[in-house]
Amino acid sequence: MNIPDERPPSYSRTTMTELIMPNDTNPLGNLMGGNLMRWMDIAGGICGARHCGAHVVTASVDSVSFSKPIRLGDVITIKAQVTRAFHTSVELYLEVFTTSAFGADLEKSNHAYMTFVALDARTSRPRKVPHVIPETPEEKILFDGAGRRREVRLILAGRMKPEEATEVKALFMQIENLEGK
Repeated sequence: MNIPDERPPSYSRTTMTELIMPNDTNPLGNLMGGNLMRWMDIAGGICGARHCGAHVVTASVDSVSFSKPIRLGDVITIKAQVTRAFHTSVELYLEVFTTSAFGADLEKSNHAYMTFVALDARTSRPRKVPHVIPETPEEKILFDGAGRRREVRLILAGRMKPEEATEVKALFMQIENLEGK
């Protein structure tokens, strides 16, 4: 199968909906965080696989926020989109929205950045992924920040030295220049 060299985030954007049932909750009637993370991983895996045209595996999960409880009987909508592609990996931004089963307005309750690595079907080794072409202003902001987030992940994992983090360093130089004016 021939995979294009680049794709917009809209190509693989994924939306998943779940109803919170009793077996999904803790004794207080709130959705257990592990269940939410599992669903986010599924939505992210589908989105990443669509973008890459290959199976993907979860490489990292950053900054999962739990800002609003999700209750028994609520309906959640998970939206996943690719923010940027690197050599063999893609970063995704996932948002979780909550509403009642009766269709009240969606409220954002959670978000996270996740990284997935594409695998070659024959060898199960990492494979090259298509570039991301951001189209909207929001997609461009997510795309621009992805390089810095990646460098921070690599530094925290011990796979990059802080002095090698060119995008993070450039950000601090911009701040320093603004403060110096």
